[in-house]
Amino acid sequence: MDFRSPIYALFLLSVVAVFWCLSQQKLRIWALLLASVIFYASLQIQYVPLLLVATWINFQLGRAIGAPPDWRIEDWNYAQQDWSKRRIKLLWIGIGLNLMLLISFKYMPFLLSSIGGMFNIPLMPGEANWKWLSSLAPFGLSFFCFESIAYLVDVHRGAPAAQSLAKFGAYKLFFPKLISGPITRYHLFAGQFQKLKPPQIDQIAEGLWLIARGAVKKGVFADRIGDYVNLSFDSLARAGTGDVWLTVIAYGFQIYLDFSGYVDLARGSAMLLGFNLPQNFDLPYFTTSLAEFWRRWHMTLGDWLRNYLYFPLGGSRQGLPRTCANLVTVMLLAGLWHGAAWGFVVWGGIHGLGLAIHRLVDTVSQKSIGLMKFWASLPGILLGWICTQLTVFLSWIFFRLPNLSDAGLAFQKLWGVPTDPQFLQKIYVEELKVYPNHIAGMLAILAVAMGTSYLFRRGLKLQLNWFLRLLLVPVCLYAVWIFAPDGAARYIYFDF
Repeated sequence: MDFRSPIYALFLLSVVAVFWCLSQQKLRIWALLLASVIFYASLQIQYVPLLLVATWINFQLGRAIGAPPDWRIEDWNYAQQDWSKRRIKLLWIGIGLNLMLLISFKYMPFLLSSIGGMFNIPLMPGEANWKWLSSLAPFGLSFFCFESIAYLVDVHRGAPAAQSLAKFGAYKLFFPKLISGPITRYHLFAGQFQKLKPPQIDQIAEGLWLIARGAVKKGVFADRIGDYVNLSFDSLARAGTGDVWLTVIAYGFQIYLDFSGYVDLARGSAMLLGFNLPQNFDLPYFTTSLAEFWRRWHMTLGDWLRNYLYFPLGGSRQGLPRTCANLVTVMLLAGLWHGAAWGFVVWGGIHGLGLAIHRLVDTVSQKSIGLMKFWASLPGILLGWICTQLTVFLSWIFFRLPNLSDAGLAFQKLWGVPTDPQFLQKIYVEELKVYPNHIAGMLAILAVAMGTSYLFRRGLKLQLNWFLRLLLVPVCLYAVWIFAPDGAARYIYFDF
């Protein structure tokens, strides 16, 4: 059941109608849980029992971690110590079970293949391809496990544990966010159950606008750009320097529009049900440092990495060398989270090193008035933006080509390689029927449109009112119907 399909539209309208027709909160929770199970069953029915069992286990572990100490024990100090040991043991059991679930599906073949290659032992038949491996895993497994770990850690830190299995299940399996997020904390989500009320006209308009905008991002732009990216990278051996640069830039646009489009559809669907999911993107390609980029790209993942990895490792409290080491470690793990391939590890390492370098430069700059003035000036801002986006876009090569030999070939072609005439004829003339300058021009127009949006939203603080958004909804949906390519491509983050 694809988010942009008519079937999903009928499903969503039916769920919204039934949900708001029910007056009791308990019935609404069960209706939401049932709808989420049906949604997931339409994608991978074989994994529904697995997710239900994993949800029940995390619910029980949360209750056990959140249980108070036994007040009947006379030796209070002993009781307190025993309670603390039991809670930390249960927390590690919960983290371990979620990681085992994730590793078993996503990483075990990759680990066996890597170990076998290291010692020349055939532990895996043939080469382990990450896309093939990811197709075996349940959709949304990474997001599911990360949310579960966050919930258990929050309960251990003092947040109340869920007492209703149905409510916890409705949170864990909430269909708009289940497959690709945004990563949502239980207590922020569950708190909205207590004040649910039918959305007003402005909220309905906002929800529909988000759905329509997300459909345009994915169907009109991301999928069209993806056609070029796929054709170009599939014929990388014949591509020239200009083709590779154009393809890398195009992929940067594609992955942003694809993922942010999904999140828009998820947030819009949730809004019609009275829930506000966290924002996940805030025009990240207009940032002037990698630190700012990660505050505005996949924001809920960045929040998770800070709260549940970076801070427990010590954060920035143990000196500059340890801070830089923590940043690299966190981003290496973030890269590995995205997929079982060395290219993702390299991608994470590049971002980790970039964040460490930014921290070093920032520390030095804080001690120099001249440097602080330079970075605040127009040349400094422009230099920061160029360095940041160059790092981001070049690192996308490892993200799109996680096989290191393919990524290495792409990097070799970034300088001084002419385009093969067959590539020009086959890709641009026969397949796309446009020339490279046309594609570059369309990407430039798209960048200007994004820049205009940035100016209005962050500079002038202007936004469309609910009436205009409601008027634009049918226009956007009609544009998707007319311009979207045949055969909707799967969302990129379904693989992660």
